[in-house]
Amino acid sequence: MAKKEIIAMLLAGGQGSRLFALTNKIAKPAVPFGSKYRIIDFVLSNCINSRIDTVGVLTQYQPLVLNEYIGNGQPWDLDRQFGGVHVLPPYQAKDNNDWYKNTANAIYQNLHFINQYDPDYVIILSGDHIYKMEYDKMLKEHKRTGADCTVAVLPVPIEEASRFGIMSKDADGHITEFEEKPAVPKSNLASMGIYIFNKKILEEYLTSDDADETSSHDFGKNIIPNLLSDGKNLMAYTFDKYWKDVGTLQSLWEANMELLGSNPKFDLYDPQWVIHSRNPIAPPQYFGKEAKVVNSMLGGGCEIEGTLINSVISSGVKLGKNSIIKNSIIFSNVEIADNCVIEYSIIDEGVKISENCKVGGKKGEVDFAVIGRDVVLECNSVVSGGEMKE
Repeated sequence: MAKKEIIAMLLAGGQGSRLFALTNKIAKPAVPFGSKYRIIDFVLSNCINSRIDTVGVLTQYQPLVLNEYIGNGQPWDLDRQFGGVHVLPPYQAKDNNDWYKNTANAIYQNLHFINQYDPDYVIILSGDHIYKMEYDKMLKEHKRTGADCTVAVLPVPIEEASRFGIMSKDADGHITEFEEKPAVPKSNLASMGIYIFNKKILEEYLTSDDADETSSHDFGKNIIPNLLSDGKNLMAYTFDKYWKDVGTLQSLWEANMELLGSNPKFDLYDPQWVIHSRNPIAPPQYFGKEAKVVNSMLGGGCEIEGTLINSVISSGVKLGKNSIIKNSIIFSNVEIADNCVIEYSIIDEGVKISENCKVGGKKGEVDFAVIGRDVVLECNSVVSGGEMKE
């Protein structure tokens, strides 16, 4: 019987409430990013670039756009007869499984999917981070050390460590202690929420956790601490390259801005690590006689008559005459009429902004104006920094 050495289970069902209006109608992994991508493109591309060709995508909150976007997986070379990408929504079965209760329960409810490929290893991933990672190198280390579970960790500034699950390890990389958001961190190694398990161990601990009525059914809060307390061999795999959790407006804006410039922090153009996407086919970009573009990124099919400065613009955006966009992120198919000023703003797909509108303002403590999907702003409207329209 055919089998896979490793399969990926990608947690993509979170609500993403800290992105406010941007996730009212779509799941966080489907939020646009970097002019032509969606957030989930990066982890799917990591999988295929790491030679992992079987991926279960666990969806729950507002899955329609995400399901349609993933389709049969062809853009990521994940349209396989045996394996490929599979969308796994919650469902009701004979044992009354229903909504996913948390990360561990979501995987537990899909053990049947895992077992049909009989893998030796399972990698657990999240669908809402921007990074490039060679999972095959992590698997190689997992096998070399004989670990039951390997956890990817990222060094963070010690003053920020209390925001994360923090791992302590010995000189050989064995995890000796785990603390969830400690007030006084003993280490600066933050869990990235990326785990490689031996499949038998994973199944054993998920089954035990499901039977525990006191459990939160969470990998960080329950599964990892239980493995540690039982003396299992937990190893830390240190990752020291670019990684961004884009779960807040601030971090989403920062990650987009870090794509810009001649030496960006995150390189989208590396031919050795292609980021695949289901980018809509769009006509060529058009720039009017008075158009001006400075340090910005544009998707296909944009029509620019005004000024763009330090901004990331998705496909099909129209910018009218004498209008200015500065320090902003504009998603696909937004129409901005003449004489508008957009600054420090995040504008969702399908928005229409009429003439003489002002959106956003100076960067401050509560800085981003956010306009939700398909909103129409009438002439002379003002949306101040920190304000949301949905």
